[in-house]
Amino acid sequence: MSMPLFDDVDPPPACGCEGCARQRLADSMARETCATTSTGATRMLVVAAAAGTALGGTAATVTAAPRPAAVTGYATGRGTLAAPGTATAATPLRLTRAQILQRARAWVAAAVPYSMTAHWKDGYRQDCSGFVSMAWGLGVSAWTGNLDDYAVRITRAQLRPGDMLLFHNTADPQKGSHAVIFAGWTDDARTRYTAYEQTAPRARVRTTPYAYWAHSAGYVPYRYRHLTSGAGGAKTGDATGYPGRAAFGPGRSGGAVTRLGTLLVGRGAGAHYRIGPGPVWSGSDRRATAAFQRAQGWTGADADGLPGPTTWAYLVRHQGHDVPGSAPRTGEAAAGVPVYPGAGAFRPGRSNDSVLALGRRLVAKGFGAGYRPSRNWHEADRRKVEAFQRAQGWSGRRADGYPGPEMWRRLFS
Repeated sequence: MSMPLFDDVDPPPACGCEGCARQRLADSMARETCATTSTGATRMLVVAAAAGTALGGTAATVTAAPRPAAVTGYATGRGTLAAPGTATAATPLRLTRAQILQRARAWVAAAVPYSMTAHWKDGYRQDCSGFVSMAWGLGVSAWTGNLDDYAVRITRAQLRPGDMLLFHNTADPQKGSHAVIFAGWTDDARTRYTAYEQTAPRARVRTTPYAYWAHSAGYVPYRYRHLTSGAGGAKTGDATGYPGRAAFGPGRSGGAVTRLGTLLVGRGAGAHYRIGPGPVWSGSDRRATAAFQRAQGWTGADADGLPGPTTWAYLVRHQGHDVPGSAPRTGEAAAGVPVYPGAGAFRPGRSNDSVLALGRRLVAKGFGAGYRPSRNWHEADRRKVEAFQRAQGWSGRRADGYPGPEMWRRLFS
């Protein structure tokens, strides 16, 4: 990603508190309307280190970290940008994982449009590296060539919510270079994860194959150097990959919703899903969550159908009680009915025994005309599943061609 074009302002003072940071941001953005310097020197905008930190906590819980190395110079089609030592970098923030994800969600919620030159109202450049810079609270818009200055390299096994996956194409930085915020695995095999990213046309969150859709082998995992586990860190979320309360509820979608549904089906709540689970939050997700919460003996606000850190931890760690009187948990088969493997088994590119078993059963049920079952999920499988669903009298989303727990039970009954 390209480096930003900067406006000429004074470097920030040493104070890293949120009040001073907000004032520095207001001052710097006001000066953007001023004339450029007569010397024609390279312009630089130093954004406030703590701008918008109320997203993740109070000023008392967001502190400044030591200043990082200077921004690396980089030439774009619009001129050469700041080289090392030409300006003072802003002070990055010390943030918890929960605060990093909350900052990332703010851009997704605002549908911040992608741009390699424009800056959002919080001062950060609207491209992928500017997005990570904002989520990490760096105070400057870094680029893919120096984001690792603010991080420590980790392994795939060490990835936790708030970490970064980075691909920097040294041969041609503007071709394929990209960075995303990792928000947690969406499957037990750790082949897919929830990614927050800034990409055309706007900021978004989506389930992504590891490490990415393209240049997968070139991505490297990193952890923010100034990560803190202080107030707001949510130990349970750190240990279990809890994506945060904001990931669930009406209007929400993403890999976290799919994983929640899959976990709930595995704990006996499959009867609440007519189709799915899937990435779009629905009443089925809320009813299934509430059923699981009630199975633990919780009532009132503790059984509201929205998963908090404790509910998530119980599901991930397989603690507590299953939902009584419902479908068996994943890994246990009911008499004559194989275990429903979860919605993730039936998606483009997936290959497994469940796809083959599904196809053979569809043929046995009379839906095999012109169809040859295999272990690989194809559009032909989806069309046959849709035909079976319509034969049950279902329509709309209930006949989308993807088998849910209830369809699975009927197919194998």
